Amino acid sequence: MNPEMFMPTQTIGSVLCCMCGVCMQPNAANMCLRCLRSRVDITEGLQKSLAIIHCPECNTYLQPPRTWVKADLESKELLTFCIKRLKNMNLVRLVHAEFVWTEPHSKRIKVRLKIQKEALHGVILEQTYIVEYTQQEHMCDPCTRIQANPDQWIANVQLRQHVSHRRTFFHLEQLILKHGASLKAINIKEMHQGIDFFFGNRSHAVKFVEFLGNVVPIKKREDKQLVSQDKKSNSYNYKYTLSVVICPICRQDLICLPPKVSVNLGNLGPIVLCTKVTNNILLLDPHTLRSAFIDANQYWRAPFNTLLHSRQLVEYIVHDVFEHDYKSEVKVGNTKYLSAFVELSRVSDFGKNDIMFTVRTHLGHLLSPGDHALGYDLHGANSNDVEVGKYKNLSFPDVILVKKCYEETLQEKGEGKMDVMKNHKDGGRKDDEYDKFLDDLEANPEMRFNLSLYDGSKEYQPSDDDDRSMSEMIADLDLNDYDDDEEAVVDHDGGRRTGNKMEE
Repeated sequence: MNPEMFMPTQTIGSVLCCMCGVCMQPNAANMCLRCLRSRVDITEGLQKSLAIIHCPECNTYLQPPRTWVKADLESKELLTFCIKRLKNMNLVRLVHAEFVWTEPHSKRIKVRLKIQKEALHGVILEQTYIVEYTQQEHMCDPCTRIQANPDQWIANVQLRQHVSHRRTFFHLEQLILKHGASLKAINIKEMHQGIDFFFGNRSHAVKFVEFLGNVVPIKKREDKQLVSQDKKSNSYNYKYTLSVVICPICRQDLICLPPKVSVNLGNLGPIVLCTKVTNNILLLDPHTLRSAFIDANQYWRAPFNTLLHSRQLVEYIVHDVFEHDYKSEVKVGNTKYLSAFVELSRVSDFGKNDIMFTVRTHLGHLLSPGDHALGYDLHGANSNDVEVGKYKNLSFPDVILVKKCYEETLQEKGEGKMDVMKNHKDGGRKDDEYDKFLDDLEANPEMRFNLSLYDGSKEYQPSDDDDRSMSEMIADLDLNDYDDDEEAVVDHDGGRRTGNKMEE
């Protein structure tokens, strides 16, 4: 038999509440929970409302006496800032904290706090209450100085590229937005062949120039001008100007390498194509499929210009593709190249003459009879490049193909560009260049991988195996998505809002 059957069982007795007479389990105060809460308020002495100072220009909050904390609405940083501003929180134990949704323009921030505290005779009570913060707008000292005098800058970065197009600046703009490199800039002005960035601190300008050097090949120079001085305290105030020049070589440019550069690269070229530009320049020989990288230091020691640029591309139609050399297939980065012979003719020659060209190309794996391609017409080009005259026995091919294109897409985009030209007479050229930049993004997954594409409310981060077009990406965007890691807070109207929470 089990001996536990004969052991006496312990039962918890019940007592009557000394206030209302309700039967309850005994506790140290001999009062029920309702009566205990009515007589004891553990939130007594804690702040229920508070005013905080907010700078609308830089979106920061004042942490007395002079520290400004940057925080977004309903962020963990703002929640921590709000809790630290409360006094006498060391008298209670904070269990839970979360935002209560309010209208963003109401200038009110509400935080729901759950606290615990020892009440009568060691009884621990738990209570929830709401703290309301009134947001008062007041600009911080740096923003006040900038608003009073927009030209009050300390350092100026003059970014220039001496080319006839702005495709590099369109690409650079996306990189700056993605990485937030210009957040410290107090002013940005568009200048001829470049952009000027103004900073309130020299260190911010130097950091920005370092970012530019990591994404494009540049040459920099720094100058300073004395503004004022105090000989007694030996203090000087300077204004700094950082001049940055971007390499004029761009993607898809045709280049004739100088003899010295060609020898240093293992007799590459001398006629080469630029296939990629980052902080290095990737050059490809379209006939031998050899490639080489040139960094910024190598380029500026022996600079060279382009023979033909992307605005001089001519559209061709492919009639036949033959003699594929599969042994010569190479992969440069994420792009494959295959040597083949192509028979083609200019689209503009249809109905006028029967001129045909047979050339070797590196796009043998992409082209087939009937396709359209863009290339450089060296047969009818008139070049005055100095480097060409240094090669006595150099023979130019009639055509150098650059990329494959699609006739229907070109016609559709051509109609759209005509409408842009009609609506924007002064800015039509810039809009046309921006359309070409978008075309390059759509046709080049490797170039698109390094950028963040935006469609109003959601950011798209491409993956390694992403070969979709830009229109397909935008079509896949869902405006109703929200982060599953954030807790949903339901307001009084039943609407769903998201907010961060913090628990101990």
